[in-house]
Amino acid sequence: MSSTFTIAIDGPAGAGKGTLARRLADHYRLNLLDTGLTYRAVAHALLQVGLPLDNVSAAETAARQVDLARLDRAVLSAHAVGEAASKVAVFPTVRRILVEKQRDFAKAPPGAVLDGRDIGTVVCPDADIKLYVTASAEVRAKRRLAEIESIGGTADFAEILADIERRDERDMGRADSPLKPAADAHLLDTSEMAIEAAFLAAMAVIDDALAKRNKA
Repeated sequence: MSSTFTIAIDGPAGAGKGTLARRLADHYRLNLLDTGLTYRAVAHALLQVGLPLDNVSAAETAARQVDLARLDRAVLSAHAVGEAASKVAVFPTVRRILVEKQRDFAKAPPGAVLDGRDIGTVVCPDADIKLYVTASAEVRAKRRLAEIESIGGTADFAEILADIERRDERDMGRADSPLKPAADAHLLDTSEMAIEAAFLAAMAVIDDALAKRNKA
């Protein structure tokens, strides 16, 4: 039996998968990786030196230099970095470099919770648990607007919604590792579900798997 336990969480931006991943990693005492930050780190590196986002060679170099232990969420969470990240994420060579780093992270004991767009389908297809967390674009746009307003900012709902729909189309439509649920993923639609309910639903699935594994 493997000495590690891997939980793969996929889904579109704003569905709540990041919050759920953090709760689960803390509860089960597993390592945590937001794989989206690895692509944001590549984009941030290009933006920092003014290189175009379609410079594949520079993106590959930046991807090789990404240190998973030094991902600064505060810096990488900027909206502009997120937009840039979904553009560099379409390069197959960049994805391959980062996927290898992500797989190595998942192999370290006692295991890990990884959240992203292609964890259950590409990065960890043999993960012990696969969750696909989703919500309607409208609900995700409302959450984003509330988030911006909670820190004193202002934004236009229609613009946020259009931005989310564009990003979904880019993530789901790319040829390499498109966003989609793995065939054996457990679906969690959080459109009308609070994070606590999503957490409890995910725990039920995970605890069941752990019970069966301990009996084996």
